[in-house]
Amino acid sequence: MAQLPYPHPRTFLQQLFAALDQLGVNVHHMHLDHLCYRVSTAERYTQLRNALCADGELLAETMIGGRPIATFRLHAPIVHDGRSIHLVELPAPKPGSPYAEGWEHAEFVVNEDLPSFTQRYQQVNWDLSDLDKPVNADVRLRLGDMSVKFHRLALDEVIRREQAEGKA
Repeated sequence: MAQLPYPHPRTFLQQLFAALDQLGVNVHHMHLDHLCYRVSTAERYTQLRNALCADGELLAETMIGGRPIATFRLHAPIVHDGRSIHLVELPAPKPGSPYAEGWEHAEFVVNEDLPSFTQRYQQVNWDLSDLDKPVNADVRLRLGDMSVKFHRLALDEVIRREQAEGKA
């Protein structure tokens, strides 16, 4: 694999899977849809966006919450523990909400409705605030400085549908 313009997510993913195992949330059969890498400045966003354009295909760059979010399909996927992760999401920082640079979240696709999924894991403190989103609703687990989201559609499928409708 080519040199990544950001640190390999190995440690992030090890910590994420360990936290999910500790909570009893089984994700081994789920598609790990994408990873999100946060940056702290607009300049770093532009720098990393340009680097990712060389390492992958820009699927979309969309204004969400007042800032651009770019999604890339990598030419060479990130491989971790038998999983191939093809998509990386890169959000520009929100004005007035700085983030430390690094891996922030992973998203998995579930093959059932989200209320049924969360009911199976009642021991978990779910963030249900995006359960009613009109496009690709999700539920989130906050795990310290990182989080994991679960949704029904893969991000590239959402992008494909929005582009077909002229929204992306």
